[in-house]
Amino acid sequence: MSRLPLSQLQGFVLVARTGKLARAAEQLNLTVSALSHQIRNLEERLGRSLFDRGPRGVTLTTDGASLLEAIGHHFEGIEHALGRFEGRHQDSVTLSVLPSVASSWLVPRLPRLVAAHPELELSLHSSVSVVDFDRDATIDCAFRYGLGSWPRTKADRLFGEFIVPIASPSLVRKMGGLPDTSLKGWPLLGDPSGRWNDWAEQFGMPLPSRYVARFDNTEHLQRAVLEGLGVALGRLVMARSLIECGALTVLCTERMRVAEAYYLVYPKRSEAHTGFGRLREWLLAEAADYEAGIAENRPLPA
Repeated sequence: MSRLPLSQLQGFVLVARTGKLARAAEQLNLTVSALSHQIRNLEERLGRSLFDRGPRGVTLTTDGASLLEAIGHHFEGIEHALGRFEGRHQDSVTLSVLPSVASSWLVPRLPRLVAAHPELELSLHSSVSVVDFDRDATIDCAFRYGLGSWPRTKADRLFGEFIVPIASPSLVRKMGGLPDTSLKGWPLLGDPSGRWNDWAEQFGMPLPSRYVARFDNTEHLQRAVLEGLGVALGRLVMARSLIECGALTVLCTERMRVAEAYYLVYPKRSEAHTGFGRLREWLLAEAADYEAGIAENRPLPA
């Protein structure tokens, strides 16, 4: 077999890391069609299928996984070595962030980041997937929600989360005004994490015999609340901007702190990154200021 073109192997590694032809093509400055042709050509020369194609992206076959294991670390070594010669790299930071957190918490604060660090070039990668820093060397850090433990990473706790019962103003008017703490007679929406059981136990509220609807996706749940379908337990960080603009109403003053929190997650390699260090310091300061405010349990806008 003649030697395989390095460009084809590089394209294979990037597609394997990202699981998306479009993202890999963008990083290589190629069209999706051109990259797809490269991968097909590589598969033909090897006589093996490297990927299973699906509507949501591609996944490695057994042969593809074996090839990635054999050559992936070589490309990572090359990227690491070349990174020292990229003059603007230290001022460029790529942050993976949950879409809901980006729009509700991070983006409104970005003018302060620009004012404090005008030299930084921040790229936001919006995703609900947990980042695999070993596979995607282009991501420097991630803003994630959970219990603070992700494999082979470091995690700095930023701030905690509360949940509160929320509804649309139209539903509040339909029900004749704000309810008492029992929410008796109000249509409740089941949420992905089953928080109503915890809420009922903490505040002594009887649970309904059935929910109006159940959801396995937080974004869809919040949309249903906005449409006036029923009451949900909303995460304060996600819902606060909608509460403050009047699109959602908090039904009572009680709040419940949950075990999960928001974290800045990053691999060890990012610790030597000057731009990441500045972003990390800024995020920790912003988070401390935010948490100090919510810890005071100040009333939310009605």
